[in-house]
Amino acid sequence: MSTSSTVGFRSDRGPVLIALMLSTSLIALDSTILATAVPSIVDDLGGLGQFPWLFSVYLLAQAVSVPVYSKLADTVGRKPVILVGVGLFLVGSIMCGLAWDMTSLIVMRAVQGLGAGAVLPVTITIAGDIYTVAERAKAQGYLASVWATSSVVGPTLGGVFSQFVSWRWIFFVNIPLCLLAAAMLWRGYSESLERRTHRIDYAGSAVLTVSLTLLILAVLEGGQAWAWDSWQSIGSFAAGAVLVAVFVAIERRAAEPVLPFEVFSRRLIVATCLVSVGIGAVLVGLTSYVPTFLERTTGATPIVAGLAVAALTVGWPISASQSGRLYLRIGFSPTALIGLALAAVGSLGLWVASSVPSPWTAAAACFVVGLGLGLVATPTLIAAQASVAWHERAVVTGTNMFMRSVGSAVGVAIFGAIANAVIARQGGGTSAGAIQAGSSAVFLAVLVVAAVSIAAGLLMPHTRAEDVEQGAAVTDPETEPSTA
Repeated sequence: MSTSSTVGFRSDRGPVLIALMLSTSLIALDSTILATAVPSIVDDLGGLGQFPWLFSVYLLAQAVSVPVYSKLADTVGRKPVILVGVGLFLVGSIMCGLAWDMTSLIVMRAVQGLGAGAVLPVTITIAGDIYTVAERAKAQGYLASVWATSSVVGPTLGGVFSQFVSWRWIFFVNIPLCLLAAAMLWRGYSESLERRTHRIDYAGSAVLTVSLTLLILAVLEGGQAWAWDSWQSIGSFAAGAVLVAVFVAIERRAAEPVLPFEVFSRRLIVATCLVSVGIGAVLVGLTSYVPTFLERTTGATPIVAGLAVAALTVGWPISASQSGRLYLRIGFSPTALIGLALAAVGSLGLWVASSVPSPWTAAAACFVVGLGLGLVATPTLIAAQASVAWHERAVVTGTNMFMRSVGSAVGVAIFGAIANAVIARQGGGTSAGAIQAGSSAVFLAVLVVAAVSIAAGLLMPHTRAEDVEQGAAVTDPETEPSTA
């Protein structure tokens, strides 16, 4: 590992950092650029009833593939896995741009999601490899800034391409980004692995993928595409649960399990995973309901409503980049608890202010939540990474990302059920009063999630950064690969 103490573009690791930011931008842009182009896509391809699958299938493919890619990154190395991910994302983007109907576009969005499932966790893992615990907060701040920029640039680009060029360019724009990211990773990032024979857990990987697909699909589509008590919903949950049990049995016998259960016997890993679930739920609650709440209750334009939510992604990288100073001084757990408290305060402010809707108060509350989450997401992830050896780091990182996806999926279902129930009590419809009542109930639920996340944060052991990293170094049975 490089010993340079500089984190930035001019350091010896600068080219790798730029490559990681480019790779992250692929996922960040794709998560925001599509929404504003949906009307143009439907006008061109048809399939109005199918368009929600453009988002669901992408999230599903990304979520279920993360654990498999993460294990592969710990087995064969980070570089080949992330290059495969960028390649899949490139192919998916090209084919999305060439789609001839909504069905083909949905299929290619799944390919994009499979690429994203490799890119997102491995970029964060590589940052954990090449930077020390003291440096990682600043490095994660750079990566978080990509999301902040994309939250503003993405919707704008989507609107510009749809209005003045073609919606197909929201996918074609990924081509130069993919090629540049792959080239910089190929040339700038190197790792030397201890060559030994690995026994890939094919059975475990296949069963895990199918089980997660069924369970996440049931959560995403329950109450939407089908009723919660329908045979599709019950069957998906039941089959998914059975396959989880089969997966556990397979993993107990596997020589190199795709999810080594001994990692999750550690209190720190379990606590950080629970916190990640809360982060995912809070994020989806705000990003899904704040824009509609502001548009229907204050008459705000989509751009103004979007900028109010963007305040969250502005606050996040600001606090994430500075979190290192806190966790090096007071430890990971106190830093995360401060962040969770801030997120709870921001959620409380949003709920209270929902009685008198205003884009300014909503933006201020989202900014505070963003500041809080930046002090939570980065320290908890870095604590988890630093507590394990190199050969477990990608699995732990991927699991952290996966649990955030689980939180988002479950949050979508719970918040949707709450909003629909409140709106139904208001007589149904889309009146400002009904939307305000439904959104206020969701914001209260977000506050409850933030409060429960504080309880999860209290489960984290109170350890200093150097203690966690030294413990991982002592237990590492392999030589950590050299990176440049």
